[in-house]
Amino acid sequence: ARSRTPGGPADGQMATGEEAPKDVALPDAENSQGEAAVSQASSAVVGKTSTSVSRLNRLTGRSPSLLRRRQQWLIFYHESVRRLAEQLKDEMGDNAELSALQWRRFPDGFPNLSVERQDVHRLEQFFGTCLIVSFHNPEVIFEQLCLLHELPRMRAKNFHVIMPWFCTGTMERVERLGQIATAKSLADMLSCCPVGPGGPMTLVTYDIHWLQEQFYFSDPLLVELRTAVPLCLELLSRARAAAPDEEVVVAFPDEGAHKKMKDTFKDYPFVICDKVRDGARRIVTIIEGQDNIAGKHCVIIDDMVMSGALMLECAQQLHSMGAARISCFTVHAVMPKQAWKKFIDTGILHRFWITDTMPSTADEVRGVEPFEVITIAPLVASYLLGYGET
Repeated sequence: ARSRTPGGPADGQMATGEEAPKDVALPDAENSQGEAAVSQASSAVVGKTSTSVSRLNRLTGRSPSLLRRRQQWLIFYHESVRRLAEQLKDEMGDNAELSALQWRRFPDGFPNLSVERQDVHRLEQFFGTCLIVSFHNPEVIFEQLCLLHELPRMRAKNFHVIMPWFCTGTMERVERLGQIATAKSLADMLSCCPVGPGGPMTLVTYDIHWLQEQFYFSDPLLVELRTAVPLCLELLSRARAAAPDEEVVVAFPDEGAHKKMKDTFKDYPFVICDKVRDGARRIVTIIEGQDNIAGKHCVIIDDMVMSGALMLECAQQLHSMGAARISCFTVHAVMPKQAWKKFIDTGILHRFWITDTMPSTADEVRGVEPFEVITIAPLVASYLLGYGET
């Protein structure tokens, strides 16, 4: 039990700094009293060692059941995505634990953040640390960047940031002198994240506007591009089951959407809409699949809806050509300034499915017809658990 390493603890002390029990003279093994002495001495050494380990665990904040956490994730989240974090916890069960971080602010509006002390002590014990962020509003970006940069310095292992919507993705190019591609600006800010004990941060984002934007990030950052569009497949199956005699048709609002998503919906007949010039105006028309409209349930699908004007025009065009039912699906329902209101009481929409990648919009439309919010929590849980998205 003594340290024999040069420069280590002196003889008579345990390696942890505890005083070792004094040497016990061992009598003859045939003597029963000698056997009792041997047992007593061994118990004393084991007892002292166990006490030292227990004290060390208490000092470092470690749990005695470290093996239990080998596949666990500690999940931090911004207050705007609390519902998504709780649904993620439900999906992952014992493989996830939510951190109780409070998003406070000083009187001047700047963030006053503090990670719970017990969580700081435990960061290295978890298999990984996950931070769910939402940059849906410029006012909340800075406070989330503060935590994003600090967790690796607190030795968060296997650090993953879930950013459901890459908010500046639509400003990805410069078309005239003086313009600033803010997609690159945000990518630079995220790429400056410190490297933690498990390596660089991994950014996971869903349905980024243009695939080439992944190259805007610098090497210290790993980027995982995922998609939530396949969630629509389950909704289409549900629509088929609800009305077996009504064929379901996928409608793309423009050729770009068709190119991006045609492989996902290859088992469905489709319609392609697009805007064409009519004198001084640009109007929506059907450029392919005219025979797949009359009497069918047409579901208009796009990965992002901004103002919603194009999707509504497509719905009106399909309705005028005899579609029996019209629904819509989008991953990112941005819809600033309550643009979602234009889809209420139109008289032509059966359902409008959106995901919760934009928490501000999702919170506003919950319970409002014809909207239905679909969570991406199963996709995130599948990714974190390593099973892959299906």
